Amino acid sequence: MIPVCPTSALPPGEATRVAADVTGDVAIAVFNVDGEFYAIDDTCTHQDASLADGWLEGCTVECPLHASCFDLRTGEPSGPPAKTPVRTHAVSVLDGVVHVSVARAEEGAA
Repeated sequence: MIPVCPTSALPPGEATRVAADVTGDVAIAVFNVDGEFYAIDDTCTHQDASLADGWLEGCTVECPLHASCFDLRTGEPSGPPAKTPVRTHAVSVLDGVVHVSVARAEEGAA
């Protein structure tokens, strides 16, 4: 599990990015949706754009580059231009700190 931040550091409606490996090449976006935390791969599957920089509406994030939308619960895109889902990752809160369990690449969208 990767510690992300205290719950108080990620207010509702906000997102943060965290490195998912020691090289920093893989990033995960973590979102607070009304006190529920969700984590997905940070890079849009259409083009290289950070989903943590996107616009959050409910459990959907819109990519800031070409407006692809992804469901934070499933990773599924709601329509073009993205066709491939992003991986989702399990999130837990332990002692007031948000943690992410990174899904393996072969697991796909969790």
